Amino acid sequence: MTAAGAAPRVPPLRGHLAMLAFSVLVAGSFALGARAANEIAPLALNAVRFWLASVVVGAAMMATSRPGREAARAPWRYLVLGILFATYFVLMFEGLKTAPSVSISAVFTLTPILSAAFGWFLLRQRMTPRIALALALGGAGALWVIFRADLDALLRFEIGRGEAIFFWGCVAHALYTPLVRMLNRGERPIVFTFGVTVATAIVLTLAGWRDILATPWAELPGIVWVTLVYITFFASASTVLLLQYAALILPSSKVMAYTYLTPSWVIVWEMALGGALPPPLVALGVLLTALALILLLRDEEARAHAPG
Repeated sequence: MTAAGAAPRVPPLRGHLAMLAFSVLVAGSFALGARAANEIAPLALNAVRFWLASVVVGAAMMATSRPGREAARAPWRYLVLGILFATYFVLMFEGLKTAPSVSISAVFTLTPILSAAFGWFLLRQRMTPRIALALALGGAGALWVIFRADLDALLRFEIGRGEAIFFWGCVAHALYTPLVRMLNRGERPIVFTFGVTVATAIVLTLAGWRDILATPWAELPGIVWVTLVYITFFASASTVLLLQYAALILPSSKVMAYTYLTPSWVIVWEMALGGALPPPLVALGVLLTALALILLLRDEEARAHAPG
């Protein structure tokens, strides 16, 4: 029984399901983004994307709940998160200019470790041995998938310019996750998401107004518009909401552990877009990432049934 006036406890499984959907949608942005990255400036693309996403999230917010006055308190919170989010997305598209989508998703799998470190530093969230094992298994499985079960390719791994650029975006993303829980003051996820989305749009517009004005919007190829629609409605509005929702329920390390599924989903996306089938041995990596998630779920279940 909850105390009078206390919010009911949200089942952790909902956070896990939110992050499962997050991993699928994020993978699509890598696959499509690689095809559009060299056709438009990242600042211009993402500025338009987040303004459109702000309209979508704002409409959803007004249809489901009215933001109270408390949502407008300390607006600097949204600005801080918006800067981090803008940094991540801009550096992602900068990285995709020179690095393939699967290689970029390899860098993305560094995010859970970074997020766990920020979670400990800011929130003193500790990792249990089970979580540490899950992160290790997930990382190994992701690398196996990324390099398509080719040990020689793994041993020859070299960080390219695109991967190095995107690494700093992943640092921003990892810091973003614990800060959501730290800066949220009880606002509903949709309300908090709206504030962050608008703040991100403002940051991108101020930083990229020259690129926005210089972009020949009427002459852009179709893949740019397809990518813009996808990342607006599926990889911006939806993923921001899913990430905000999960970050309020799960520890930072568990939230970002779902990034280990992203390389597998990227390969699925690449196949759907006409890419080649990966070697059968790649399934071993998929099984390892699945095992990592099972360990996370069992750890959460054990906590839920713990006495006290």
